[in-house]
Amino acid sequence: MNRDAPVDFQLGEFLPYLVNRVGVRMVRAFQPELDRFGVSLGMWRVLAALWRSDGTRLVDLALRTSIEVSTLSRTVSALRRRGLVRSLRKGTDAREISIALTAKGRVLTGQIIPMALDYEARMAKAISLREGAELRKLLNHLYRNLADLEGAAAMPSQRVGSTAGD
Repeated sequence: MNRDAPVDFQLGEFLPYLVNRVGVRMVRAFQPELDRFGVSLGMWRVLAALWRSDGTRLVDLALRTSIEVSTLSRTVSALRRRGLVRSLRKGTDAREISIALTAKGRVLTGQIIPMALDYEARMAKAISLREGAELRKLLNHLYRNLADLEGAAAMPSQRVGSTAGD
């Protein structure tokens, strides 16, 4: 696709950049808290995703955490070695395994959640509860919209503005 870039493009106003910038700054601020527990950001996302679950399949956990399955598998293995998660067989299909927090994992996650909520509150201190709810709604909407872009990227001939010869 060959389009001329608008002259007035400003990176500081580009929405994907702004969203990423907030995330990067939050990780930089919060990572020392996770380090105290010997937990990486990926591990924290897994623990947090399992908090309200009695078992989640790896593929569903990958979707919930936005962690690629092979990376997630290594992360879950590390958490399992530390006794923070366990594997459960669900149903009659022996191949279907779910991941759940152990008692030790629940205690650790329960210690981190209040800190995470505090960092979130400090980040959002200048916005109202209503604005925060609207922001969450909009971010979830943007996330769902990206599924269309990911699908288009997987099928180059169907990308917006592409020609049959692409």
